[in-house]
Amino acid sequence: MTPSTTTTHMISAIVFIVATLLPCPTNGAGGRWQFLTPSIGISAMHMQLLNNDRVIMFDRTDFGTSNISLAPGKCPAGAKDCSAHSVEYNVATNKFRPLTVQTNVWCSSGSVMPDGTLAQTGGSFEGERRVRLFKPCVNNNCDWQEVNLGLAKSRWYSTNHVLPDGRQIIIGGRKQFNYEFYPKTTDPNVHDLPFLAQTNDKGIENNLYPFVFVNVDGNLFVFANNRAILLDYLKNQVVKTYPQIPGGDPRSYPSTGSAVLLPLKNIQTKNVEAEVLVCGGAPKGSFTEASKGKFIQALNTCARIKITDPNPNWVLETMPLARCMGDMTLLPNGNVLIINGAGAGTASWELGRNPVLNPVIYRPENKIGSRFETQKPTTIPRMYHSTAVLLRDGRVLVGGSNPHSNYEFTNVLFPTELSLEAFIPSYLERPNLRPVIVLPGSQTKVKYSQKLTIRFRVMGNNVDAKSVKTTMVSPSFTTHSFSMNQRLLVLTPTGQVKKIGGMMYQVEVNTPASANLAPSGLM
Repeated sequence: MTPSTTTTHMISAIVFIVATLLPCPTNGAGGRWQFLTPSIGISAMHMQLLNNDRVIMFDRTDFGTSNISLAPGKCPAGAKDCSAHSVEYNVATNKFRPLTVQTNVWCSSGSVMPDGTLAQTGGSFEGERRVRLFKPCVNNNCDWQEVNLGLAKSRWYSTNHVLPDGRQIIIGGRKQFNYEFYPKTTDPNVHDLPFLAQTNDKGIENNLYPFVFVNVDGNLFVFANNRAILLDYLKNQVVKTYPQIPGGDPRSYPSTGSAVLLPLKNIQTKNVEAEVLVCGGAPKGSFTEASKGKFIQALNTCARIKITDPNPNWVLETMPLARCMGDMTLLPNGNVLIINGAGAGTASWELGRNPVLNPVIYRPENKIGSRFETQKPTTIPRMYHSTAVLLRDGRVLVGGSNPHSNYEFTNVLFPTELSLEAFIPSYLERPNLRPVIVLPGSQTKVKYSQKLTIRFRVMGNNVDAKSVKTTMVSPSFTTHSFSMNQRLLVLTPTGQVKKIGGMMYQVEVNTPASANLAPSGLM
């Protein structure tokens, strides 16, 4: 299976063509790793792919002096030093440049707005009510712009999601059992959410960075700790309460697991089904025990639920490796990559042990018992504060890992990691056979309920027309083991794939019918 990509409307979505070639090539089992650079100067605690094929990364302003200096004249007023704590990484050139953040972005959140601007919200200390905007450019002259008091409440360990109308909703955070919107609405802009107080374990929390997804009916699926609700955020009403995950172990920060909304299929039908997969985490009491120096094995289960079912129930599955602090990335072929993390302990400073070096592929279409496949290992532990994002070329960019309150490079179990590497799934083992999208061009604007013609070229072998699949992926804002705003849609073809001459093929697909399926900016 080999993907190809183009972009639609400011790369808030990436379109992939996935096809099987005849005769079917033998994929390299387990994928492979590509080391990209030993240091970007900071530890990639937060990541977001933008529409110009650049990735914005940042850590925190009080880690100490980083390994990359700001450009002359860019030093913030009152700064203790002139080192950068944010960078822009150019995927095509494998180079990076420093960016300037004025206030602390530690453990913050964000999403890309419909016009392609990254809106980052909150942080810690003086940055907890700031909004920071980064508008992509091609001339390297763009930088962060800060909005003082852009938020109504302090937001630290919150979750963002783009809504069908293009706004962002910011949910929760430390001691914040509520949600608000950006851009701000007319007062009141803050709405209480008792569910967050109900899922707060006293002295531990276990409900930070809640897992949030827009359901196909436009309501929000909100998961915290070990259970979930369906929220009508406009009326501030809980319209459905989901059962607790069997066993009741926490899956949210600091017992950090991860979650994805599985690919949305058959999106032209009246009743589109939606499923959520939650994987990993830590058993009850793990955070308290880790604080005492006892590191309990992480959870080795995933829980899957059809959130559109009238009577939904969780189904447990066993992973090949126990994992907390893992990242879950939707791949263009509809599979899920589970990567990074630890086999024991929890999130927070110094509390993780037993790095899990092997990624795992989860195939949601397979039968239970045959969905997981262990991949080839990295050599670099990616523990607390590591990240992973899907790139337009189908690789997964991996960075970060700093389980310390400062930059620590020696005499520690897991040194601060400044490097970047890429995991290359097996569908890219033969890049010369990768489909290349010719039409539409990059950043083409696409409307709802539109017929979209995609023309692609494949070198050499013939394409198995029945295997061709067109998928649309929303790039995520990734931090603390959760990829906010991540979404994959399988676009419905209107007919058969046509060979139109030589190595050129064409397929016509229907775009999603509503913003509930593809929130504003995804299209």
